[in-house]
Amino acid sequence: MSDQAVPRSQTDQPQDGSSLGKLIHLALPVRLIHTQNGQRSAPEISCTYDIHAHGARLRSCHDVKVGDLITIERGRLKTACQVIWTGDPDSALRGQFTVQCLEGSKIPWEEELRQMEEQYLPIILAGSNQMPAADAFGRRTQNRRRRPRFPVEGDVEVTEISGETRLQARLEDISEYGCLISANNLLIAPGTSLRLVLNMCDVAVALRGQVSYTSENRTMGVEFQEIRQGDRPLLDYVLNRLKKHRAEDFADLEVITDSLESVGPTSLRAH
Repeated sequence: MSDQAVPRSQTDQPQDGSSLGKLIHLALPVRLIHTQNGQRSAPEISCTYDIHAHGARLRSCHDVKVGDLITIERGRLKTACQVIWTGDPDSALRGQFTVQCLEGSKIPWEEELRQMEEQYLPIILAGSNQMPAADAFGRRTQNRRRRPRFPVEGDVEVTEISGETRLQARLEDISEYGCLISANNLLIAPGTSLRLVLNMCDVAVALRGQVSYTSENRTMGVEFQEIRQGDRPLLDYVLNRLKKHRAEDFADLEVITDSLESVGPTSLRAH
C-alpha cells in the first residue's frame, strides 16, 4: 500500500472519528485484513456499528491503534482504510474503532447510504412513568431531581427540525434526559424542535429534542425526546464516564478534608 495514500478529506475531518458526516446505525458483515509492519493478517470476520460516507465504526479482536491500515472486504469489493479513532480499552467501547476510507477507494456501502435514513427511538420508553414534570415556569424539573447533570466539554451541532436555523454551540452539561448549551447567537424560542449532534468524550450522539427554556446569559436548556437508533450505548458510556470522574473528584476532596482535620486548629493558627 502506498505511503502517499491518505484518508478522504483528511484536512476537514476530526481525528477522533466523532463527526464524519451523516452516521447511520447499520450492522453489515465484513472481513478485515490488518496490515502491520508490511505483513497482512488472515481475514477476520467483523460487523459494522455505524456507516457513513467516509468509513465506518467496527469491532476487532486485534489490538488496533490509530494510524493502522486495514482492508475491508465486502463481497468482491476491497477497500483500503485507516484507523482514526479507537475506543477506551477500560470502557464498554473496548475493541471498537473508526476507519476512514483512503482517497480513491470505493465505499463498500454506498447503496445502503442512498437507501437508508436515520431512525430515532424515544428517549423514554412508552408506558414509562418517568416523564419529566414542568415547574411553574414551564421548565422540566425531573432531570435535576432524579437524573444527575454532569459538566462536560464538547460542542453541539444544532439544527431546527424546520431547517430554518443551523448553528454551532458549546455543550455545558448533560443528563440522561437533557442538556445545557451556550452560544453567542442563541435566538431559538422555547418549544422549538431541534436535532442535535453532541460531540463529547470522543463519540458523537444524535438526538431530537425541544427547547425547554432560554436565559439572558445566552444558554439554552434542551429536553431530549428521541435518540438515534444505536446511540443509546454511546450516551450511557458518556454518562458513566462523567459519573466516574465526579466520584473520583469527591474522593480527592475527602482526602484533603481529612488531612486538614488531622492538622488541628492549633497547627493552623501556627501557620
